Amino acid sequence: MSKFTLDSYLVTPAELDIALKKNLYSKLSTAPKVVPLCASWFLPNDGRDGYDTYLAGRIPHARFFPLDDVKDPHSPYPHMLPSPEDFAHAMGRLGIRRDDTVVVYDTKELGIFSAPRVGWTLQVFGHNNVHVLNNFRKWCEEGYPVESGEPAPFERAEYPVPELDKSKVADFEEVRAIAKDLGKEGAEEVQILDARSLGRWKGVDPEPREGLESGHIPYSISVPVSELLDSKDKTLLPAPELKKLFQAKGVDPSKPIISSCGTGVTAAVIDAALAEAGYPGTNQRIYDGSWTEWAQRVKPSEGLIQKVSH
Repeated sequence: MSKFTLDSYLVTPAELDIALKKNLYSKLSTAPKVVPLCASWFLPNDGRDGYDTYLAGRIPHARFFPLDDVKDPHSPYPHMLPSPEDFAHAMGRLGIRRDDTVVVYDTKELGIFSAPRVGWTLQVFGHNNVHVLNNFRKWCEEGYPVESGEPAPFERAEYPVPELDKSKVADFEEVRAIAKDLGKEGAEEVQILDARSLGRWKGVDPEPREGLESGHIPYSISVPVSELLDSKDKTLLPAPELKKLFQAKGVDPSKPIISSCGTGVTAAVIDAALAEAGYPGTNQRIYDGSWTEWAQRVKPSEGLIQKVSH
């Protein structure tokens, strides 16, 4: 049976089902596998646990990617990228090899939420055979197989230490310099898109992390994740609708784009939506520390936390 490859970054349940059937799971096979990777994660004030949802119901042979663990352990911010060594160790521990095709998926409760962040993380470390399922809720509704309980053990894999692609990442100092320049004559027209809710962006709703001031980076554009998703099944909207949405917000595909959110997780949903809408990936980066870092590091005297009172 010939190997089935996935063409687009976003894949449907039907496409994943065909790929899994064409790449039959076997412990003896050394051929590249299609590996479903569960990226279930909830906000800290949600009360639910990602691993519990993985145990309750998952795609057969899926592995679980612990978003709260595979990160920089020395950073005070929640989800900063891990070192290349820690990333390679995590992938090897999950039994994923460099040439395996990985399909990341979310909880059926939230639809598209944290899977794009894990997909982006793999891309940043050069694992280009990665896709995002659109989405697990539809996988379940359309009757594709689901297993539950403790997963069967799988063999560790040797995963080579990769290089970090810094062209996909924006850091605090750079974003601060951009925010100070935006609006000045002759400044580079970088667009900062914010995935948090409109209320948090305006500064009228609290952040889910206690003690963190809400508001937004100056000149940033509010693009709440909820607007990028179908209201019923929480799939990412079709490309024409996403393109229309970004155009309505004045997002210019010819100018550099930095996506931000609370901790760098849902910023990746914007990143995936931009790709689906046909925006050039070479122009896109994610601010890894996002609002949690920004609100703690900017000085009050700098005026870099803005609010909208109406």
